[in-house]
Amino acid sequence: MALVLAWTLAPAAWAGDLLDPPPQSELTWGDRQLQLELALTPEWHARGLMYRNTLAEHQGMLFIWPDAQRVAMWMKNTPIPLSVAFIDAEFRVVNIADMQPQSLRSHVSRGPVRFALEMNQGWFTAQGIQAGDTWPELAELIKALDLTGMDVGQRP
Repeated sequence: MALVLAWTLAPAAWAGDLLDPPPQSELTWGDRQLQLELALTPEWHARGLMYRNTLAEHQGMLFIWPDAQRVAMWMKNTPIPLSVAFIDAEFRVVNIADMQPQSLRSHVSRGPVRFALEMNQGWFTAQGIQAGDTWPELAELIKALDLTGMDVGQRP
């Protein structure tokens, strides 16, 4: 299993942005290699993938909360269609929602979750990933980040 965690310099997409760039990680899901940006802070939870015009095939954003809770996602200022998988503390997909660009419609987890993974719309379907599936490799990332007891807004 490949796991790479990197705190990076601001990529061109974030040049001049008031937010520090999010940390990035390479992580597998089965035999798929993902390039992920990690939304660990309330600021990145609110910003997400807004203002992005493109997203590579296996690129996405992983939202991480310190405690399991019901969460809602929307697409304000997001011009590309995305799908989101809501994932619980046992790394099981609770539900997946397709989200339309620029929409203010809320997409809500069907139960308490600690993670949400946003990818290009249709990515989960194309990979055969559905509610009830697990993502065991995510446990390795959480262990590497040492997020146990992390307060909201703190970085590891």
